Amino acid sequence: MKRRRRPAAVLPGFGWRSSLVAGLLGLAGLALGLRAVQLQVFEKAFLLEQAAARHVRVARVSAHRGAITDRHGEVLAVSTPVDSIWANPRELAGAPDRIPALAAALELDAAELARRVARNAGREFMYLRRHMNPADAARVAALEIPGVDRLREYRRYYPAGEVVAHLIGFTDVDDHGQEGLELAFDQWLAGRPGRKKVLKDRLGRVIEDLEALEEPRPGRDLRSAIDLRIQYLAYRELKAAVSRHRASAGSVVVLDVASGEVLAMANQPAYNPNDRSQLSARRYRNRAITDIFEPGSTLKPLVVAAALESGAYRPDSQVDTNPGFIQVGSKLIEDEHNLGRIGLATLLARSSNVGATKLAMSLEPEQLYEVLSAFGLGRPTASGFPGESGGLLSHYSNWRPISQATLAYGYGISMTALQLAQAYAVFAADGLLRPVSLIAVGEPPIPRRVVSAETARAVRLMLEEVVTPEGTGSRAAVRGYRIAGKTGTARKFAGGGYAEDRYTAVFAGIAPASRPRLAIAVVIDDPSAGEYYGGTVAAPVFAEIAAGALRLLAVPPDEPPAPDGARGALLARGP
Repeated sequence: MKRRRRPAAVLPGFGWRSSLVAGLLGLAGLALGLRAVQLQVFEKAFLLEQAAARHVRVARVSAHRGAITDRHGEVLAVSTPVDSIWANPRELAGAPDRIPALAAALELDAAELARRVARNAGREFMYLRRHMNPADAARVAALEIPGVDRLREYRRYYPAGEVVAHLIGFTDVDDHGQEGLELAFDQWLAGRPGRKKVLKDRLGRVIEDLEALEEPRPGRDLRSAIDLRIQYLAYRELKAAVSRHRASAGSVVVLDVASGEVLAMANQPAYNPNDRSQLSARRYRNRAITDIFEPGSTLKPLVVAAALESGAYRPDSQVDTNPGFIQVGSKLIEDEHNLGRIGLATLLARSSNVGATKLAMSLEPEQLYEVLSAFGLGRPTASGFPGESGGLLSHYSNWRPISQATLAYGYGISMTALQLAQAYAVFAADGLLRPVSLIAVGEPPIPRRVVSAETARAVRLMLEEVVTPEGTGSRAAVRGYRIAGKTGTARKFAGGGYAEDRYTAVFAGIAPASRPRLAIAVVIDDPSAGEYYGGTVAAPVFAEIAAGALRLLAVPPDEPPAPDGARGALLARGP
């Protein structure tokens, strides 16, 4: 018979222990639940605030800087997106073993990077490398090094390089204008950065954009007056001339007579604004606007204009230059040859210092001063370009006889290439002076009358004689067009006096003379290859620029020059 199994005996005390454990677990669960309720309900705001303080940051959103274009919309300066690598030194210092890999990715010296991090350990932000290619910056960010992240920025790029460098200028690493139009119109071009809330992980990297606080406002585009085609032409011819004559510097300005707009402005030596290693003051200053020089004989047409405005002279008046020299105080002023009695046109064509001196000395100082001042000499052109010089024209009350005499042929007075071009634009515009503009204008500004239309036309007709085979500026002639202009050769002031072997070669002119469209000034500083006269050094540069610019602007050839007899008759009866 099968025996029945007896039930196992319950160990003494097991029941109450199991109940105790169950009770404790229940209490723990209740405590966790109460704690969860406390955290999620009663302390939620505090905890969110603490989390935000540790992981939510307000980040800057870079704004796009406006572009600069030429008058036809060709881009001269534009901002391109780049990335900068930055770090929180406090966090990066906590991972010293990652610094060598970071330095290698940034192409930096590891020891120097470690020292920089140690020096800035008390800060929360420092740049490691600015303006990297976004793809290269992404590879650095992929290393996931504590405290290292990237920041989107913009870098300025200049497609035309050194061709327009002096006029456009450049920005610094933070995209703020430093020179040229970039500086003059910085507030117009610069945008306004935005702000946004971002969520960062424990390594300081942005993992989510939370909220846009302020949208960035991009900068506005700027349309300059420059015609890039003419600018290339002026740059090429000036660079070739400075190299050919081994000159120390040179400048060219091309003005639109009808509007006062600067169609081209080139300087040598030049620099590439895309290469910051070339940014030295000697190379990047805009000499056409900031550097002054004594204009030499290019001032003589202004003296002739003052004589005609005085009423004491007519276009057919003559000046007696016998015996070929004149004594003024202790200074002997002489011509290369005794020209005898000559008309005002011959005075300019043969560039007679004696004739110009006698003409100037016959005028009241106040009369001469007022005309020169009206042409804009002695004050800036108000172009708005940073650092523009106003030149030097001393008040007539300070003149001595020798001052008035030497001023007649361009000594004791200083101007910029831009001022010289503007002065000749007055003759081209029938006596009207228009403000120069580096920015494209919609409507031409209201001009100011400097001399009468009759005087301006008479001087312009005389200046055509300078460009004939008998004149000093024959090499400025342009086939198919009537050209009016004047040469100038001035000794440079050095060591307390005028040097015997250092010169400034100048030519200023108008094209075409019958229906003027352009006023061009060419200045070649200190040519040292043998030739130094304005007629042989600067005039050919004018001719090449004028010929190319007139073709580019589709200006038709004007009527052929009047025969000598007809021209003489025109001068005799006035324009």
